Amino acid sequence: MNKVLNEKLINQILSVAACIPVGKVATYGQIAHLIGRERNARLVGRVLSQAGLYGKYPCHRVVNSAGRLAPAWEEQRHLLWAEGVTFKTNGCVDLKKHQWKPTDISKV
Repeated sequence: MNKVLNEKLINQILSVAACIPVGKVATYGQIAHLIGRERNARLVGRVLSQAGLYGKYPCHRVVNSAGRLAPAWEEQRHLLWAEGVTFKTNGCVDLKKHQWKPTDISKV
């Protein structure tokens, strides 16, 4: 990918992450789908892991498809809990209650 496409892709991913409301989460795959790159969930994760380089984004609101948190990011659980997100007994986010379901993706 050329640099312009990379910057465009990064901006798309970060723009979607910025839209996730307090108390809700999205999955890496969900963000990939919303930007039209269904098979690039890992790429979404890589971009979000570097999001601090681009500004302040609510990356703590993004989890894997099972609701699992990022393994090396202890603060993520505390940030989500403070926003009212609940967890199942296995430690995963309860996606049935908290998964973001954008109603108008044109606003994303």
